[in-house]
Amino acid sequence: QVQVVESGGGLVQPGGSLRLSCASSGTVFRVYAMDWYRQAAGKQRELVATVTSGGITNYADSVKGRFAISMDNAKRMGNLQMNSLKPEDTAVYYCNARTPIRDYWGQGTQVTVSS
Repeated sequence: QVQVVESGGGLVQPGGSLRLSCASSGTVFRVYAMDWYRQAAGKQRELVATVTSGGITNYADSVKGRFAISMDNAKRMGNLQMNSLKPEDTAVYYCNARTPIRDYWGQGTQVTVSS
């Protein structure tokens, strides 16, 4: 059974950095794109960044210049590097791995930016 797990979340001070990871396991499958979403308390889920297996990336305006998304095609693993974090970045972050069969979502990891 395929599983997707996020890791790397936690508490960080404003201006700090965190690196989130998205790892897949189980039956071998092709991941052709990965997405990161986030959902703050009381707000709707929003798309943060997207990367394709060909290296094409897209970012929400709110994180451009601060976040960097990447994926490893062979390892079927992705990362979201978050720099210059702000309190408004506080949210649960979710990874979505897209395959020819279906999308696979992780359970989410909490990121809290506070002094």
